[in-house]
Amino acid sequence: MINLAALSVPPKIKAHIDDRFESARLESRLKDAFRNAHPRPVLVLCIGTDRSTGDSLGPLTGTHLSRLNLPRLEVWGNLDQPVHAANLGERLNHIYENIQNPFILAVDACLGRQDAIGCLTLAPGPLKPGAGVHKELPAVGEFHLTGIVNIGGFMEYMVLQNTR
Repeated sequence: MINLAALSVPPKIKAHIDDRFESARLESRLKDAFRNAHPRPVLVLCIGTDRSTGDSLGPLTGTHLSRLNLPRLEVWGNLDQPVHAANLGERLNHIYENIQNPFILAVDACLGRQDAIGCLTLAPGPLKPGAGVHKELPAVGEFHLTGIVNIGGFMEYMVLQNTR
């Protein structure tokens, strides 16, 4: 496990995508987390599905990251092979059986408050995928990055289906 106190990582960093200063701060914290994970293998687990536009942040991110061919970064979940509610448990089993002690950053879309739409949140600890739509799925990751894509609190499935 990573010593979060040694990283000086606050419990949560939130940055609106249009705020360059806060986005740079979030990026810097993420780089620190990756550096401090060394020598463990770093895996970005991008969760979601392109069958729901509001839930496609993970697979879109995974597709983009995969195309960058970044060294020492393994990416799971993309548009061709998404990691979603139906296969998450199976994929996690495969990861833990085949990758020794991975540092996992989980990436997913989420619903939030109106004033938070367009924000990215980086936080230490596992992600609870599906929580916004009341699904019970395994928690995953030592850090998680979520993108707030729309308003939560009412008819979450419909909101995700109709999010651009």
